[in-house]
Amino acid sequence: MLRYLVTLQAPDRKGLVGQIANVISRHNGNWLDSEMRHIDGVFAAILQLEVSALKWDTLLESLECIEGLSCTYSKTGHIAEPIKRLSFNLVAYDREGLVLEISNKINALGINIEQFSSQQETAGHSGIALFRATMGLGLSDPSQEEQLTESLYELGDDVVLDKLSKSA
Repeated sequence: MLRYLVTLQAPDRKGLVGQIANVISRHNGNWLDSEMRHIDGVFAAILQLEVSALKWDTLLESLECIEGLSCTYSKTGHIAEPIKRLSFNLVAYDREGLVLEISNKINALGINIEQFSSQQETAGHSGIALFRATMGLGLSDPSQEEQLTESLYELGDDVVLDKLSKSA
């Protein structure tokens, strides 16, 4: 069995996830992990699949036959697990380049961004545009946690950082 990371995009409509799941099931694929979103009328998904090398090509062809669906993929392998995983919520005033600033701070510490979900929203009481992100991070050294929080707070006085979970 081989593992693939598949990205899908299509105009959103009812039943699309069912169509995708049906194709994967018909080709004896195993749906391991996924993230799916609806953004501005577009369905976007990232899937990790496991499937026999003999069935991969026909599974891919069948996915591409779904109306309006575009698909990219990469074969994946297993990588070393991080020593520590952390999850954070970060809220700050929205501004250009904020994701770049955040990713540069994290990267400078040698920390891997494993999951990143963000959205812009308006603060109800003030009408100010806020940026909200949820991040899952893989640390190679437990001492990176304190450096990380200090570094993210350096983004500005408006930054609010909440640690969601911790696992060793």
